[in-house]
Amino acid sequence: MSTLRKLVLSAVSVAALGAGAASAEVVGKVGVDWIGNDIIVDAIADPEVKGVTCHVTYFDRSVIDRVKNGNWFEDPSNNSIACRQTGPIEIGDINLSKDGDEVFKAGMSLIWKKLVVNRIYDKTNDTLIYLAHSRELTDGSAKMSISTIPLYGQNVTWKNGKPQ
Repeated sequence: MSTLRKLVLSAVSVAALGAGAASAEVVGKVGVDWIGNDIIVDAIADPEVKGVTCHVTYFDRSVIDRVKNGNWFEDPSNNSIACRQTGPIEIGDINLSKDGDEVFKAGMSLIWKKLVVNRIYDKTNDTLIYLAHSRELTDGSAKMSISTIPLYGQNVTWKNGKPQ
């Protein structure tokens, strides 16, 4: 991982922890070419939903690629997410609106672009939805990925009682 990337992710992680968002643990790193570009795999435990872990992938550009393309401060918006039940599910104080909650955020550029994971509860289908997308200050990105955790038939503990 590039030094710039480490500094940006460290700063964002500290800010995210202060805001109650989840932190990520790098669990995989796959080299994709000879110039040092990598795909990183992070594990993110939902801070308000115990027993759910999301794995998010993103592209980490090398210094050589940054020099070659002339864009020092930004990684591509390509990302993917897969979330699974990894233990007994205990749901804390989550936002039940259609906007849901921002569970995780990490910088994909020095200032402008963020990788964001939102959690939305689909009450009708009793399902947690996790959406990974890029947020840019000026131009929104259409690149996104989605994963779901069905709660139907599961032994789920709701801190504030199951929504009716």
